[in-house]
Amino acid sequence: MIKAGIITASDRAARGEREDKSGLLLKSLLEELPVEVIAYKVFPDEPQALKRALCYIADRLSCDLILTTGGTGLGPRDHTPEATRSVIEKEIPGIPEAIRQASLRHTRFAMLSRMVAGIRGKTLIINLPGSPEAVQESFEILKPVLTHAVELLQGTVADCQEARKETWRTHPHPLSHSLPSHS
Repeated sequence: MIKAGIITASDRAARGEREDKSGLLLKSLLEELPVEVIAYKVFPDEPQALKRALCYIADRLSCDLILTTGGTGLGPRDHTPEATRSVIEKEIPGIPEAIRQASLRHTRFAMLSRMVAGIRGKTLIINLPGSPEAVQESFEILKPVLTHAVELLQGTVADCQEARKETWRTHPHPLSHSLPSHS
């Protein structure tokens, strides 16, 4: 079973001025999968607090996955991507690109999201936008690959072989085609 943590970056929710609907939605969506949410916390959008939380959940709690919600916009208090970049060792640009591409079908405002995804040790960290609607849409894009991504980080060879089979099914042409020469 995958162990996950959820961090909501929201000044108002951290002060108790509003309910954290996005974080709670993420929790329920994850629990539909073979995922156990062992950490869930709301933080003000403070870079140092977010960095400490990401490191604690990844390093001390040994979570396989951390999903954040909020703090990915253009506002002066939106610091989640910067906090995430400061703690990851490898960035995974394809995840935010896929989410953004799918979200643009629903709203032009998706192009303003600054989501980041990356790896810290063996923990996959993914930033999601802050609204419940955006969380739902983003999760639907992530859902088919989450388990596989975590298993790849854990070094499960069988899943790597299955991914290769899937690649060959979706790209049936051999890679031995002649490449054009540069004349």
